[in-house]
Amino acid sequence: RRGERLVRVALLDLGVGNLHSLEKALALALPEATLYVDADPTQALAHAELLVFPGVGAFSGAAERLAPHRQELRRALSAGLPALGVCLGMQLFFDASDEGPGEGLGLIPGRVERLASPRLPHMGWTPLEPAASAPPLPWPEAVYYAHSFGCRPVDERVVLAWSSIEGQGGARERFAAIVRHENTIGCQFHPEKSSQQGLALLGALAREVLR
Repeated sequence: RRGERLVRVALLDLGVGNLHSLEKALALALPEATLYVDADPTQALAHAELLVFPGVGAFSGAAERLAPHRQELRRALSAGLPALGVCLGMQLFFDASDEGPGEGLGLIPGRVERLASPRLPHMGWTPLEPAASAPPLPWPEAVYYAHSFGCRPVDERVVLAWSSIEGQGGARERFAAIVRHENTIGCQFHPEKSSQQGLALLGALAREVLR
């Protein structure tokens, strides 16, 4: 917009799905941003004010793609560079995954574990339950999921919101829907598939770490 400086947002191409749908969603949710897709994390780090980690795909493949840049990315994000992860992108902020070999960025201590639900993958609309300590954001009642693995942080204080599904024996299984560590935020659901309320929350989460 004329007279305003646009925020530079780099969408990392990790060789996984939902890249273009997430790019379109970010364009709607963050009109104050100039977006570009970058397959080279080193190059993205040199220019971006917000890094976005997309993801529909396998943890191992994305971890392998990030491996040569792992320490560089970890240093930049630990030093305060804002980052936003969606689905697999959020899982990459953790140490490792039951889905397969490979290291995550290790920004948030914890592991990605297979959900215990008898009905996997978990797909569809599921209520979102903000934590008591969560900031006042435009919280939707429900968001759209497509996953079989959930993030288990060592310290649950990083969780801004939860969701739950049917677990084993009819009990409810709770998993982290949104996590935050300093200027890094991740959401397990797909805001780009969660209608206008999902887009509003996507924009709000990005602005939370850009402040």
